[in-house]
Amino acid sequence: MQAIILAAGASRRLRPLTDSTPKCLLNIGRKNLLQRTIENVLDNGIDDFIFVTGYRENMIRDFINDNFPALKRTFITNSDFENNNNSYSLWMTKDHLKDDIILLDSDILFDGRIIAKLLNSRNENCLAVNFTKELDEEQIKVIIDPENIVTDIGKHISIPLSAGESIGIEKFSSYFMKDLFVILNRKIVKENNVNEFYEASFQEVIDNGDPRNSIYAVNVAEFTCTEIDTVQDYENAQKILIK
Repeated sequence: MQAIILAAGASRRLRPLTDSTPKCLLNIGRKNLLQRTIENVLDNGIDDFIFVTGYRENMIRDFINDNFPALKRTFITNSDFENNNNSYSLWMTKDHLKDDIILLDSDILFDGRIIAKLLNSRNENCLAVNFTKELDEEQIKVIIDPENIVTDIGKHISIPLSAGESIGIEKFSSYFMKDLFVILNRKIVKENNVNEFYEASFQEVIDNGDPRNSIYAVNVAEFTCTEIDTVQDYENAQKILIK
């Protein structure tokens, strides 16, 4: 099992906090987001990491090298991070995958038991989903069938039809990733579609209908998790940690 952590973005909505610091290195309590994420992954027995960096990447690399010197790690540079989105960063990992993966955004404060719940699922392909109706237009939402198989995913999903929010932590098989990279390669190389969220390509895998690529929603509403996109999110995360 490998862990992919995407940490390339400039996080403009968090300025001035990110004027001189990448978002994943912002402290929540006594530890920054990246340290918390790495420790959560390690606590679940995964020690092979792929990091995609861009904005102030030297700070991220130095932090990892200084604080996790024994970590098995691969660094990939998304040098054009200003002009692309996380689908592009994920596509850049294609030549480095050799196993099933855990995929994580780097801007989430979350309970490590979320990873454990995904790993313990009997299903190969899973999304961590906060099952709730307290949603907004900016969240990545999912529609599921009676077996918890995801049929639709994206920001555009109708809130009344949605089961909840996909929080940005996924488990995928190497078979799934092979098919996903075919889609990403077409979009990015042939169509120059570099500015999508990766969930748009998840949807295409779903629509292709291969049952081996079915994605299951795993309900993680019992655990703390919050994404940090704005200064208000950052302040709320500090309060959540105190609680």
